[in-house]
Amino acid sequence: MLKEFGFSVLAFATADQFLASGSIDQTTCLVLDIVMPGMSGLELQKELKSRGYKIPIIFITAQKDESVRKRALEQGAADILLKPFSDTALREALSKAMGEA
Repeated sequence: MLKEFGFSVLAFATADQFLASGSIDQTTCLVLDIVMPGMSGLELQKELKSRGYKIPIIFITAQKDESVRKRALEQGAADILLKPFSDTALREALSKAMGEA
């Protein structure tokens, strides 16, 4: 869907693959699941922050746990989308994350 919106997209199976990819400096926004193999989305968010990166993050999740949502937002998430979400919701979250809203 992101490609259809005109974004250049790279996908990684795990947070560790992303961290080792050399793509961090070119990343303008991340769309992460809360639950991922190995390091969770929240753990990656924290790791990026500890390294000094301020990449906007949009989380997607099937979890309806309000405490997880609150924690992600407190740690600086741009938005959190509950699965399933519409393409409109994703576009709005991207605009917000990229400072276009």
